Amino acid sequence: MTQRKPHLDGLAVALLLGCCALWGFNQVATKVALADIAPLTQAAARSAGAALLLWAWSAWRGIPLWQRDGTLRGGLLAGLLFAVEFGVMFSGLQHTTASRMVVWLYLAPFVVALGMPFISAGERLDRGQAAGLLLAFGGVVWAFAEGLGVQGPGQQWLGDLLGLAAAVLWGLTTLVTRATRLTSAAPEKTLLYQLAVSALALAAAAVLAGEPWPQQVRPLSWAALGFQTVVVTFASYLVWFWLIRHYPATRVSAFTLLTPVFGLLAGVALLDEPVTLRLLVALLAVSCGIALVNRVGRRVN
Repeated sequence: MTQRKPHLDGLAVALLLGCCALWGFNQVATKVALADIAPLTQAAARSAGAALLLWAWSAWRGIPLWQRDGTLRGGLLAGLLFAVEFGVMFSGLQHTTASRMVVWLYLAPFVVALGMPFISAGERLDRGQAAGLLLAFGGVVWAFAEGLGVQGPGQQWLGDLLGLAAAVLWGLTTLVTRATRLTSAAPEKTLLYQLAVSALALAAAAVLAGEPWPQQVRPLSWAALGFQTVVVTFASYLVWFWLIRHYPATRVSAFTLLTPVFGLLAGVALLDEPVTLRLLVALLAVSCGIALVNRVGRRVN
């Protein structure tokens, strides 16, 4: 059985902060690469590249990936959810603004919080922790409030609906990981299911959508794609699934609300965007909310 800790320790917090910072910066890298590589093609390429890296890493460390252990059904389901999440998210961005998409996407922790008590009674949030989750999400909404009032490029309601669907799919992927035999599988195998299935599904979606093959890719776009493939999709996702396996999924998931705030901070650091009072208030609200969610309760189940 997998040894699971009842609350987040210093190592988990440090790893989660690192993942959120990388995912926030990944938004900048994705925008850079989009100048030369279409979105679905880009997503398929990074999943395929990361899958190859993961296979090589597992072979080097002697981690078995192909034995029969009852994880196939859960792995295929998680991989399909992962692929569809990215498909609907990129499609939604054609109809709504990036700021609105970020807000809807980070409803995923609520999906995990609602679903985990059916999987593990010990992960039910009390009132204070639920208030913390709402406070953290409120911080995200506050950070992107200006973008919420901006009309999208097309049918904005459709883009928003697809953003909500992406959030549900992300949350369901986390729940599937904990509710199936994947919860006792090596993190490498759990991630490989998602990368391999999503690479095939996203590549097929790119062909069906008629995305053009990139004629010329500049060095900066190659670097951005390489960062997404090696650092984000391979390394940080591997850490994420290790965390989901060893720590309470509800509390781990709540930390992802820091990601869009880190994205704004990346814009400040790399794009010379201003540090506003709105950003500082949002960062404080998200940090306090996450602290409430992860406080140690009176009784640990």
